[in-house]
Amino acid sequence: MDKICVVGGKPLCGELCVKNAKNAVLPMLGAVLLCKEPMTIPDCPHLLDVDNMCAILNHLGSECIWNGDSLMVCTEGANKYEMPDKIARELRSSIFMLGPVLARFGHAIFSYPGGCDIGSRPIDMHLKGLRALNVEIKEEGGHIYCDGGKMKGASIHLDYPSVGATENLMMAATAAEGVTTINNAAREPEIEALADALNSMGARVTGAGTSSVTIIGKLPLHKGEFLPLPDRIVAGTFLTAAAVTGGDVTVKGARGDHLHSVLSKLEECGCRVIAQKGEVRCIGPARPKELHLVETSPYPGFPTDMQAVFMALCTIANGTSIIFENVFDSRFRIAAELACMGATITVKDRMAIVRGVDRLNGANVNACDLRAGAALVISGLRAEGLTTVFNAQVIDRGYEAIEDTLSMLGANVVRVSGD
Repeated sequence: MDKICVVGGKPLCGELCVKNAKNAVLPMLGAVLLCKEPMTIPDCPHLLDVDNMCAILNHLGSECIWNGDSLMVCTEGANKYEMPDKIARELRSSIFMLGPVLARFGHAIFSYPGGCDIGSRPIDMHLKGLRALNVEIKEEGGHIYCDGGKMKGASIHLDYPSVGATENLMMAATAAEGVTTINNAAREPEIEALADALNSMGARVTGAGTSSVTIIGKLPLHKGEFLPLPDRIVAGTFLTAAAVTGGDVTVKGARGDHLHSVLSKLEECGCRVIAQKGEVRCIGPARPKELHLVETSPYPGFPTDMQAVFMALCTIANGTSIIFENVFDSRFRIAAELACMGATITVKDRMAIVRGVDRLNGANVNACDLRAGAALVISGLRAEGLTTVFNAQVIDRGYEAIEDTLSMLGANVVRVSGD
């Protein structure tokens, strides 16, 4: 078990560059199955989730080759449609492969996906949407057996604007006869990025970024282009770290138009935020002000992936903050870890009341999920003494060598690898 050791007390100062968004890269690694020509994802982050998706592609018969920060995938040799159980149960994003595998082979055998334990994340909407596309689905013995040999376009209504379901159905619909419309679709920038990539491959996808996405299926697809989309969650994390430490951090490549809800809250707590084309800068106060209400919701609302980092911010704010988690039902587990550092947090159902304290104290804490792990490291930057974050490898699912980036910004932080 890896651990990250942090000695607090130093404000973060400096610049960093953000790579392509993990949440855009992962569905793109599914979309590459839609053609047999090699495709390259530039400026790809070296993350555990990306490695696991590559392992799935390799299992299916594809070949993934790194060249620096570019990842080339050749799917010409792909000849399997059964998902490897072990990897799929560790990686939630394995579900992104279901639509493309069906589109490529007409069949798919999947196990239920895993990932961080942040609450109930059923795949019912994925399966309901695929059934609407005339896919025959049988669930048996922990596996999902799909026959999509006769997919037809359909009008699909999502009960919730799920990012994963929207992306999965977009990719499956490229092989469905006729027109498919996804209503109440997710509106995240990552949806637009996938649509742009699919269109560059010859698909016809319109409406991405709105609540209604239309796909015309059965068009011949070919090699396409993946356009850069900076990771808004990574950018938001380091900007918030500047707020927590009273620092001054500029994130090169960050897009302010994708971070409105986060930047608004940073300004509310007393930060000076400067968003320009191609970068965002955050200058933190000596001590943040309380946030009267942080409420997570689908884009363009406040992202659930930023909630834990903002809880860390609220623990040292001057006043009492209220956080509502409306997306995942187990995302407050970090509260118990922050309490070990001296934070005062009361949790009731989906609401957390955070009473800011004058100081946090270093402690041994456990990264219970990806975003919580990053938030605990950032709390350690503000705490007095040594903070050790155990199970640190979970952070590698979404942050590339977080300890190196923080060290570059002046933090006293090191990783200790487990035996």
